[in-house]
Amino acid sequence: MGLFDRGDWRGWRRLALVSWFCVCSVLMESCLGARTRHFKWAVEYLYWSPDGVEAAVMGIDGQFPGPTIRARAGDTVVVHLTNHLPTEGVVIHWHGIRQLGTPWADGTASISQCAINPGETFVYRFKVDRAGTYFYHGHYGMQRSAGLYGSLIVDVAEGEKEPFHYDGEFNLLLSDWWHKSVHEQELGLSSKPFRWIGEPQSLLINGRGQYNCSLAARFSNSSGSQCMFKGSEQYAPDVLRVQPNKTYRLRVASTTALASLNLQIGNHKMVLVEADGNYLQPVVVEDMDIYSGESYSVLFTTDQDPSRNYWVSVSVRGRAPQTPQGLTILNYLPNTPSNLPPSPPPVAPFWNNYTHSKIFSNKILSLMGSPKPPRSFHRRIILLNTQNYVDGYTRWAINNVSLVLPTTPYLGSVKYRLKAAYDHSLPPDNFPENYDIMKPAANKNATNGSGLYVFAYNTTIDVILQNANALSENTSEIHPWHLHGHNFWVLGYGEGKFWPEKHEKTFNLKNPPLRNMAVIFPYGWTALRFVTDNPGVWAFHCHIEPHLHMGMGVVFAEGVNRLGRIPDDALTCGLTGKMFLNKKKNN
Repeated sequence: MGLFDRGDWRGWRRLALVSWFCVCSVLMESCLGARTRHFKWAVEYLYWSPDGVEAAVMGIDGQFPGPTIRARAGDTVVVHLTNHLPTEGVVIHWHGIRQLGTPWADGTASISQCAINPGETFVYRFKVDRAGTYFYHGHYGMQRSAGLYGSLIVDVAEGEKEPFHYDGEFNLLLSDWWHKSVHEQELGLSSKPFRWIGEPQSLLINGRGQYNCSLAARFSNSSGSQCMFKGSEQYAPDVLRVQPNKTYRLRVASTTALASLNLQIGNHKMVLVEADGNYLQPVVVEDMDIYSGESYSVLFTTDQDPSRNYWVSVSVRGRAPQTPQGLTILNYLPNTPSNLPPSPPPVAPFWNNYTHSKIFSNKILSLMGSPKPPRSFHRRIILLNTQNYVDGYTRWAINNVSLVLPTTPYLGSVKYRLKAAYDHSLPPDNFPENYDIMKPAANKNATNGSGLYVFAYNTTIDVILQNANALSENTSEIHPWHLHGHNFWVLGYGEGKFWPEKHEKTFNLKNPPLRNMAVIFPYGWTALRFVTDNPGVWAFHCHIEPHLHMGMGVVFAEGVNRLGRIPDDALTCGLTGKMFLNKKKNN
């Protein structure tokens, strides 16, 4: 007999196989290139000077904007988020990340999770499945307006390549900034009589803007002073340093609370190649509109006169601009950045030139080979965007219902069938056919509601966003809408009221862009299509911060019964918190 008899040998063989599989599973991340990336963050208030005027900003680990997360497609991101705010809860939404299988990590207070209380820590763990340009931001109250945001960049998986070439890259995170505190803004929006927040004092590029001076003062007719920087100021511009005759990728994301923007690089054309984490059919533009919540990648080539520098400018669109341009420098090395461009900054299209905006939006098409939409739908909802009164308070409403979020997160109340947690009356799928979108509503009153749109799992849904006149005559605003947990196809835009039998024929089913953001223009409609293939409860809302605060959103639920166990830590408030407490007492 050998050292092992036949039975022992089989046992050792099984043990060896099990051990081999265990080792492989541990090494699989390295084998496939995927990694788990850990971050430990603390959210806190900081004294900061985003535009030269010191104020309290909401930052992370002493930084404003927050730290940039960089990962590869397929990686798992783990963020241990501790709330160091003295008296406020907090959550962070990972904008554009679909949260496949992890809806509790979406970071939406009262929808996917409870707010994280002061002193407490919540662990976000999710996979970034798709390369692209993303960002993160607060999603509780108006904390995005307070400065709680940062970039999230997902590179292609190890061994894969982008469908375009570039020599280097930059990242621009665009935002707007008020000197009035967020708490005062929130109070005004919730007051009777209503007090609007006003226009932002500054536009920020990577958290930096200028209020009491201008980089381009010598070209201005105003009495503003020329900015003079030592370089260490918190509001000194974030200069883009380039080599001549190179191609650069510029990643751009807008986390503005209010402003729609137009971006230009003086004397340089841009090539659009990515939007919201999806590749585009390359298209050359001289300027680009970017709405709150959108992200893009553009390519530009440094083929201009290398003896000088050039402006990078952002300007307000869609609202009468009372805010100066945001500016920084495209610095051709070896020139010094202090060698300011010899010509004025680019002039943006006129603020209400919507024809220009629509032409730009219609240029955005998906790259050949991208997923195509289903050719038909199972259910269609038409969402009328209106401004209304509810008990004398000014609100925004969808099909005459203004969203008020419940104290128990929907994800828990739907999963555990807690009927008392929210309004179970079904929100309307449409609005009256005789509603005149060109005039203020005959009945300006709406109601508050917390009902859900419940969709069957793995079905195709069409959403028609219908814009209309606001409370004031001859007023209809731009609204950029964001869907959590999904990408959708933007099938088309149109003027006036949507009529299915007429406008369905115009839908682009060949190469519509996949996005998680879509804009509706004044007095117009936008058609979207998506598949309910991601079990969870998901917000769909206007990304303008004060509009969402005033009720401009809806909530979708799909396939929640397919979810396994939801981490208790996400649901420790409201009725789910009481349910857990009672279970603990009874055990």
